[in-house]
Amino acid sequence: MKAIVLCAGKGTRLRPLTYTTAKHLIPVANKPVILYTIEKIKSAGITEIGIIVSPENKEDFEKTLGDGREFGVHLTYILQPEPKGLAHAVSMAKDFLGDEEFLMYLGDNLILDDIRPFVKEFEEKKELSALIMLSPVSDPSRFGIAVMENNRIVKTIEKPKDPPSNLAIIGLYLFRKDIFEGIANIKPSWRGEYEITDAIDWLIQHRGTVEGHIIYGWWKDTGKPEDLIEANHKILDEVIEEFKIEGVIEATSSVHGRVSIGEGTEVVNSVIRGPVIIGKNCTISNAYIGPYTSIGNGVLIENCEIENSIVMDEVRISNFSARIDSSLIGKKVEITEMDGKPKGVQIIAGDLSKVIVAK
Repeated sequence: MKAIVLCAGKGTRLRPLTYTTAKHLIPVANKPVILYTIEKIKSAGITEIGIIVSPENKEDFEKTLGDGREFGVHLTYILQPEPKGLAHAVSMAKDFLGDEEFLMYLGDNLILDDIRPFVKEFEEKKELSALIMLSPVSDPSRFGIAVMENNRIVKTIEKPKDPPSNLAIIGLYLFRKDIFEGIANIKPSWRGEYEITDAIDWLIQHRGTVEGHIIYGWWKDTGKPEDLIEANHKILDEVIEEFKIEGVIEATSSVHGRVSIGEGTEVVNSVIRGPVIIGKNCTISNAYIGPYTSIGNGVLIENCEIENSIVMDEVRISNFSARIDSSLIGKKVEITEMDGKPKGVQIIAGDLSKVIVAK
């Protein structure tokens, strides 16, 4: 079995971060989101993985992931020249997949459940054309949803106004080669895209061989800043098992709970309360780092407080009187507060940035 991971999306809900970083490469607990996906796929015994990329982000993925050898897999990069939908992305991978059964994973989804039972079920049920991972949700109108009769899926609907089911399709699919026939027989939706739900519906109507596999654990589509912050919280709390202190903590500092500090990092006259992960070559001085914070490499944080946030590489935060909370701060951002008159705030922010000041 092979796998494909769909990573060609533009990540518009995460702009301006995604102007310079593909959304699947944004770090959660100091690791790109896509690496959690690759680890999940590898855990199921699948090591041949095709990464569906766009012309704009292909180089970033190749630079970050290489050929996959470092992660114990073999990666092939497959270009989707235009964003024409999930089914179109699958069709771009046809040569890579051949006639093999395959796992399809949406690259910005995080799923904590063990996916091995999902894969094993599909391998055992040779009569199935597709097995779709589902999860009950409280707001089904936001998702593609599935209608079930026993284990069989009898209908899929994309973001229905009046949902007949609360079972969301959460971005993990298993297919046999029949899916390509389904894709060949669908037309673009009202969005101008070839929808994978339409191809699945074709299989339902012509084969009757699509089932659902329901999970009840935590999962998240990390498409918005608040989703990434929630994912960071969850992974620091439940996924990371080993926290290491490899940097230098001076005697005037105190560290409480589960904390990782990378090589070359210095912590001076500061308080750190875990779970927290801090990368390499950082300086933390006269600062408070609160729980559920991830700090990248080469970061300076001095004379300020921050918690429940993601801070990416080479950020500089200094002399800031308000506590920074529930924030997502991109690479090389500078945040500072200066004394002097006249009092005021100077903001230099790119398109679609957000600045919130609470008094």
